[in-house]
Amino acid sequence: MPRKKKTKLKEVIEVTRDVGDKVEKRSKAFWKNFKKFVAKGNIIDLAIAVVIGTSFNKIVSTLVSSIITPLTGLLLRSGDLSGLKWVIVPEVPADEVAGIAGTPEVAVTYGLFLQSLIDFLVISLTIYVVIRIFAKVKEGIKRREIEAAQEKARAEEEQRKAEEEKKKAEAERLEKIKNDFIADVANQTRLLAEIRDIMLRLKSEQAGGKQAPDAVP
Repeated sequence: MPRKKKTKLKEVIEVTRDVGDKVEKRSKAFWKNFKKFVAKGNIIDLAIAVVIGTSFNKIVSTLVSSIITPLTGLLLRSGDLSGLKWVIVPEVPADEVAGIAGTPEVAVTYGLFLQSLIDFLVISLTIYVVIRIFAKVKEGIKRREIEAAQEKARAEEEQRKAEEEKKKAEAERLEKIKNDFIADVANQTRLLAEIRDIMLRLKSEQAGGKQAPDAVP
């Protein structure tokens, strides 16, 4: 019995360990994929756009409600666009004394629609302008990066050409030194040959001069 209990306990420990290892591996894989997902440029741009859009939404809503709406209401002499309406059936107040039951007003509140339409147009226009500004800035940054890369490539190309010209000039200089050395050796060889011929001729003449007196009777 004790052996069976130990065996079961060992199996439980091994199973628990395997489950823990699997959970740890899946957890690491999850966080790794999550980091890759968060680090993507599109996600970061989207988060920035949401934050900026929320902030500008508040600004534009305040602009519409505090400035544009009162001015529009002043022009329409209504004070507030949301108060504009087209009354189809006017309200009839209840009169308990006369025994008249009141009826509610039936009206088309087009002022609220105009208010929402103005909010939408102003917010859309503002967000469009902001997006265009950011797009221009991003395009300018990208263009400067491309220009910097092109300038770097041109500088590297010029440096490479300069090094090639330097190597070519060095090779030409070495070739000239080699040719000059060969020409100098050839001149020295010719000069030595001439000296040798002169010495042989002088030696021959001296030998002929010594033999001439012996030949006289």
